[in-house]
Amino acid sequence: MALTANRYDERFAAGWQLPFPVAATTTIYKGALVCLNGDGYLVPGADTAGLRFVGVARDGADNSSGGAGDKEVVVVTQGSIVTKKTSATVGDLGENAYLEDDETLALSTDNDVHAGLIVGVIDSGHVRLRFDAGDHAA
Repeated sequence: MALTANRYDERFAAGWQLPFPVAATTTIYKGALVCLNGDGYLVPGADTAGLRFVGVARDGADNSSGGAGDKEVVVVTQGSIVTKKTSATVGDLGENAYLEDDETLALSTDNDVHAGLIVGVIDSGHVRLRFDAGDHAA
């Protein structure tokens, strides 16, 4: 049935920014590239098997003394960000990017945790990454 009145849902309006529970004994820094681990908790991005990239931390949280899920971090799950990439060149444009750590990308890594697409080269050490948590490379 079609709407007959205004509908506003706060969760829908903030669909690109979602809260995730932080893993135990973990610190997430604001602006970090972040992933979910195998248990579904947020961890800093890394070239680690089993991690799934979900976006960029809008907030930070120190859960270094806490248990899994004791803290939450809101994550921007879609957008673009300027971040580090060693030896960035114009030839990187349009390439898939993979996580080395929570601020650095590479064109390939041991575990290929996909982060997104390189859409801009800022200088030899920085690129613009377009990311969407629902978008995964083959």
